[in-house]
Amino acid sequence: MTQNELDRFKGILTAKIAELECFTRHRAGITVERSADQLDEIQQASERALAICNLNRESSQLRNARAALRRIEEGSFGICQECDEDIHPRRLAAVPWTPFCIVCQEAMDGKLDEMEMPAHDRLDRAA
Repeated sequence: MTQNELDRFKGILTAKIAELECFTRHRAGITVERSADQLDEIQQASERALAICNLNRESSQLRNARAALRRIEEGSFGICQECDEDIHPRRLAAVPWTPFCIVCQEAMDGKLDEMEMPAHDRLDRAA
């Protein structure tokens, strides 16, 4: 990867980190508020759960973006952390913070799906 490409990715990642840091600072959506109306409480709980999910996703992206910047500094950016193959440039363009090539990412996603599957479904699938 050329220095110009690395500089471009560094700029993209730095901007993404700034955006995510701003987002993760605003946690007003996860405060617990009481209401006399049960429907309002249910609505607020639903909104709070969504805000927590979004905060978790954004925090994960923030960690991944910071790790990608470290990989740029270390000289390992664009190399899959699992198989040590180059990550395709189109994948990096779409998800510059990704630590894995598409093949390894799909394999990991498949393992996660299998782990989340109920035990009886895993047994049926194995048969």
